[in-house]
Formats: sequence, structure tokens, C-alpha cells
Amino acid sequence: MSEPLLAAVDCGTNSVRLLVSRLVDGRLVEVDRRLHLTRLGQGVDATGRFHPEALARTLEAMADFGAELDGLGVTHRRVVATSAARDAANSAEFFDGARARLGVDAEIIPGEEEARLSYAGAVGALPDLDQPVLVMDIGGGSTELVLGSDGRVRTAISLDIGSVRLRERFLHSDPPTAAEIAAATAHVDGLLDDSGVDFAAVATWVGVGGTVTSLSALVQELPTYDRALVHGSGVTRDELEALGLQLLAMPVAEITELPTMVPGRADVICGGALIARRVASRLSPQLLVSEADILDGLVLGLVDAAQL
Repeated sequence: MSEPLLAAVDCGTNSVRLLVSRLVDGRLVEVDRRLHLTRLGQGVDATGRFHPEALARTLEAMADFGAELDGLGVTHRRVVATSAARDAANSAEFFDGARARLGVDAEIIPGEEEARLSYAGAVGALPDLDQPVLVMDIGGGSTELVLGSDGRVRTAISLDIGSVRLRERFLHSDPPTAAEIAAATAHVDGLLDDSGVDFAAVATWVGVGGTVTSLSALVQELPTYDRALVHGSGVTRDELEALGLQLLAMPVAEITELPTMVPGRADVICGGALIARRVASRLSPQLLVSEADILDGLVLGLVDAAQL
């Protein structure tokens, strides 16, 4: 019997991502990992509905994923949807389309489960970490913070802030004005102060997701994106502060021209960087970047669910 293939799809506010892994001798080996920046959450914060063009982009990406999974013969699949799908009034269109293209129902997972899955994926890829570990996942619509020790979660929360949501709600100008930045900062600080996370207890700070990996690539001044150089890299608080201020002062057209920056993230990276800066202001450790995230946690869960 051939080794089973498992696949997870994560549909977030800004991107739709796929991970396919094969279970070989009890170990997961990556077969394919791909991403489409579709901005599903475009305007959802203001209108409460998916924009037709954003929905069309997302379903097109899912069709690409579905063709890949069918071609590989993947039978173990899980599809999750995060904050944008939780907020949209016309979510039935999304779920019907996802089922038709991917062959399974998409699930809206609670923010707390999203946080735990991110933690499992990130920590599993970075062994021998000083404990406790704080895992941060800055998405387009929400930010997950998970504090745990030795693989056991102590606190898991999902904050209603993300790179897209912060940009649409506060950072309207290009580049944002000082007043807009101040309002966004105050909002983020208020949520972090009320989060219940014991930042003083953190020994290791791990960041996952597109915002964090993009910031690492920019800090390293990589000419092209290289997962091997990003995974396990460290970003200091001073580097996050300097880069965050730089991005907030730049027009989107200039950010788009930065090496490793993709157009679908260029207009919201400043919001994500602002969130990272405010978390950094509460911590002593530098930010340790992981390329493994919620997708890896989802695939690990499939192994357990299928009793493989």
C-alpha cells in the first residue's frame, strides 16, 4: 500500500494556501505548497459581504488547488476558512463554491482553534525552543497569539486585527498620515493590553504567516524570496521598529518595487508591520520566524483523525 497523501487548504482574508504532504514511515514529507493572494476579505469589514470580484478570485484559486489534489489522488483533505468567512453575510456562495472545487466542506474554525493549529505547526518545525513559547500569526483579518510550554497551550486568543482590516479601518491615506498611524496604534495597543496574554513570561517568540515571513525577507534584503533563509531567521525589536516606520512612510507603489514584495501584499504590509511592532514592544526576545504554520498543524491533525 502506497504512503497516504494529506492536504490542507487555509482560506484567509488575504490569501488562499495549500499544503500537500505524504506520510512516510510515520513522518510527514512536503509534496507541494502553493499560495494565491486573492484578498477575499476585500471590503468585508465595511460591507459585511464578500465582494463579487474577491469571491471570484478565491474560487479560481480553489479550482487550481482542486485540480492539483485530484491529479495527485489526495483522499485526506481539510479546508478551513478564517476571519473573512466568519464575518460575511453571503458566505453560502463561498462554501458552495469551495465544496464544488475541493470536494469537501470548508469549515469556519473558531479563532482559538486557529491559534492552536498555528502553534502546533510552528513549534513542530522549530525544536529545542526555550519555554514558554509565544506564537504570533498576523493574518489579513485577525491576529492569533498562543502561549504554551512543552507543546501544551496555556493561552490561545484571536484578536480582531489584521493587516487588511487595519489598513481598511485606519490607514486610509497613501502613505498613512501621522493621525491615522496614531489611531491604529492606539487600537492595537488596546486590544493587546486586554488580551490576557502574559507577555512577561515569554522566553521564545515565534512568528508565522505572510506578514512575518515578508518582514524577515525585507530585513535580510533578500534579492529573491528564499524559504530556507527565512525559516529560522531572527528579527530584532529594533529591526521591526525601523522597518515598520519605513513601510508606513512609503507609498504603495514604492513598496511594490521592494525585492521579494508581491503586489497583493504591498498595500497591507504596513498594517501587519504595525501589529508586529506593538507586540515586539512588550517582549524581550527577538522574533524567530517559522515557515511552518496553521497548514502544517492542519495536516498533523489529519494524521490523527485518519489514525494513520
